[in-house]
Amino acid sequence: MDEIKDSTLGEEIRRLQAEHQHYAQRLEELLNKPYLSDEEQIEEVKLKKLKLHAKDMIFALERRLQVPA
Repeated sequence: MDEIKDSTLGEEIRRLQAEHQHYAQRLEELLNKPYLSDEEQIEEVKLKKLKLHAKDMIFALERRLQVPA
């Protein structure tokens, strides 16, 4: 049962890591622009929040994997 739980958590961690990477790439694209439109500025703030949330979730899930049940 723990192996299934660990596998599911591992899959979720990988999904969140991919999501985090996607947000980071888009942020990099925006930050390389000399000027951001109002919409891009809003997108930048949103992406930073989403990226941070994904990172927090990854750390929380990694901690769950480390704690014996």
